[in-house]
Amino acid sequence: MNAKTALITGGSRGLGRNMAISLAKKGIDIIFTYKSNKASADQVIEEIQSLGQKAVAFQLDTGNINLFDDFLKQVTTYLQENTGSPNFDFLINNAGIGLMARASETTEQQLDEIFNIHYKGVFFLIQKALPFINDGGGIINLSSGLARTTVANASVYASMKGAIEILTRYLAKELGTRGIRVNAIAPGAIETDFDGGNVRDNEEANKRIASFTALGRVGMPDDIGKVVAFLCTQDAYWINGQRIEVSGGQAL
Repeated sequence: MNAKTALITGGSRGLGRNMAISLAKKGIDIIFTYKSNKASADQVIEEIQSLGQKAVAFQLDTGNINLFDDFLKQVTTYLQENTGSPNFDFLINNAGIGLMARASETTEQQLDEIFNIHYKGVFFLIQKALPFINDGGGIINLSSGLARTTVANASVYASMKGAIEILTRYLAKELGTRGIRVNAIAPGAIETDFDGGNVRDNEEANKRIASFTALGRVGMPDDIGKVVAFLCTQDAYWINGQRIEVSGGQAL
């Protein structure tokens, strides 16, 4: 019997990398995207293969929907050749960038870029991938703790994540007849290179966030990857249409 397969966007670094490795530890084969750093992608492939799972990476700018048809052709051709079916089981929409800018100073170009990556790209990748997601599979969208709490200068980024949470609920309703579960993960502040590595590298910011987090620290990639991997198991089958915040109790 073939292993299940997960497709992860932005899997070469940060949270996506940890998700890929955590899923591989659950016996799931991995397809992931990277935007430009092939060397990092190759390292992730090697690590997954060392765990005994299959892995492949394809380059993709998730903010450019014109690339999606060719990308999915690459993915389905690979799957057909390696598994005998073009289908996969889980789609994890992780790729993203940050934007910290006051609403009064945000440019149209900045807003369009965040919209294209965090909402439009997610929406149309799901739409185009749906024919290839196995019934009984799952979709996980990445939201943010900032869709619940407010901090200065995050209005555009957080708004897109709020939209993703609503989309998640509607998709869960629409896809229930196929047994496809759709959930949103909302990480709190995590030590990665996201947004210039501010949480990881800025000691003052790190301590400040830890001070209003119930468990007394900021998050680590492993805190998120393990939850994503759990949601791709049968143990999580009855979780559907949910926003799951994974923040250690940040800003309660």
